[in-house]
Amino acid sequence: MSACAAAQATDAPTFSPERLSADVKTLSSDAFEGRGPATPAETKTIDYVVAQMKAAGLQPGGDLKDGKRSWTQAVPLLRSEIVGAPKLTLALGDKHEALTQGEQIAVRAPMDGSTSVAIADAPLVFVGYGVEAPERHWDDFKGVDLHGKIAVVLINDPDFETGVGDFGGKAMTYYGRWTYKYEEAARKGALGVLIVHETAPASYGWATVKNSNTNTMFDIVRDQPSAMHPQLEAWIQRDLAVAMFKHAGLDFDALKKQAQTRAFKPVTLKGESLSASFKVDKSVITSHNIVGRIEGSKHPEQTVIYSAHWDHLGVGQPDAKGDRIYNGAVDNATGTAALIELGRAFAHAPRPERSVVFLNVTAEEKGLLGSEYYAANPLYPLATTAGVLNMDALDPHGPARNFTISGSAKLGLLDDLIADAKQYGMSYTADPKPEAGHFFRSDHFSFAKRGVPAISFGSGNDWVNGGLKAGKAAEDEYVVKHYHQPSDEWQASWSFTGMARDLQLLYAVGSQLANSGQWPDWSKDSEFRGIRDASAAERK
Repeated sequence: MSACAAAQATDAPTFSPERLSADVKTLSSDAFEGRGPATPAETKTIDYVVAQMKAAGLQPGGDLKDGKRSWTQAVPLLRSEIVGAPKLTLALGDKHEALTQGEQIAVRAPMDGSTSVAIADAPLVFVGYGVEAPERHWDDFKGVDLHGKIAVVLINDPDFETGVGDFGGKAMTYYGRWTYKYEEAARKGALGVLIVHETAPASYGWATVKNSNTNTMFDIVRDQPSAMHPQLEAWIQRDLAVAMFKHAGLDFDALKKQAQTRAFKPVTLKGESLSASFKVDKSVITSHNIVGRIEGSKHPEQTVIYSAHWDHLGVGQPDAKGDRIYNGAVDNATGTAALIELGRAFAHAPRPERSVVFLNVTAEEKGLLGSEYYAANPLYPLATTAGVLNMDALDPHGPARNFTISGSAKLGLLDDLIADAKQYGMSYTADPKPEAGHFFRSDHFSFAKRGVPAISFGSGNDWVNGGLKAGKAAEDEYVVKHYHQPSDEWQASWSFTGMARDLQLLYAVGSQLANSGQWPDWSKDSEFRGIRDASAAERK
């Protein structure tokens, strides 16, 4: 770390635990009804956050209206729902088997713009892991024509089971994520995709697949939705896949082993096809990202982004106590409060050379949609966005000796965090379960997949008071008893002193980036390096 960076780290302002606590208490109160997007609670949340950003000294950084920036960015969302029970039939030669939604198969409401689906006898083709990764000299498709056909793919990466290979061993790359499988198949012209569910490589059981995929779906409104989504997106149970392969004279396990090698070639499931018929109810709702900004003094066209999502689950099913408000105190009133206080710190410091944006996004809980919309329709160019520091579910307790990030990405931004953390007696602890794909489940990912260096900061679990034992116990209790439950509520016992210290580190890294000519990058073997390199000329 340079002397300049060390000085900046040391000079980071102090943050008020009391203000952090007050913001979290207000945002997660019952009055905000769980902060559901496109509900009256959204208006209340926007009014509160904008008032706090104004008081902190930020300027509006959202959509242009009459030549002036507003405080929000409108985010149109496509809402899609299957009407009734879908009719799904698997043909195995002369035998026709009806599939039940949620049991053998979980079909998602279409996101390609369809108002109805009528697929008749679409052939099935096994395409291994469904990966085309030029930087790894890997192509599972080998030129196969998927038009009018349904691709059958495996979840996770080719080297998940062996732990060695070209895809980071156990750690999941973007190629292992189910969203990538659908997107890549759409790029190849596939009519549909069936992802074979297996608990270990998916990192969750069939119940999660069923609950997440058979309800109302949301996506951002896209100019060409079919370029990102095939018409039929679904998961199938492993047992069904094994039976399908066996009927076609194929061995599922043997073909899976072949798919873990570069030599794999697509295989048609001979004599087999899928038919699907159902109507779709779709509509467009509009939500909003909240955007505060400080314009850079020297390079205003260059940007550093701090991000956090303001939304939670709103009002839903009652818990055992009859509570129906999903307050979302930790998830993510903490990140929103952090965003406001970081904005205050920057507004009270000398103006940074680069612009700093404080982006409070919507619809994270519906699939990272607010950040996805910003990244697809950036208010400030992505090529000259130096980095994104995302905050999601920070720990409101006391300080820890460590910190983490979601996933195991290798990039310069993490190196900066590690270097600056030494000033605060903090060390980096890697994500203990990189195979679970946490890197792809938070708002920074919308930027990362477009090449922008981006990470999601995570509070540490090695507490100054109580060590790893206390930190892990609190972590486990939160996941089991409070995560995505009505009981995620503000507690008077929370000191917020750990968050206040974490924000000093996040401020130091962002300030260093905003007052330098530094352009962090991805490691050479990263799946995001190529797309970042493609815009290098814009950063000269």
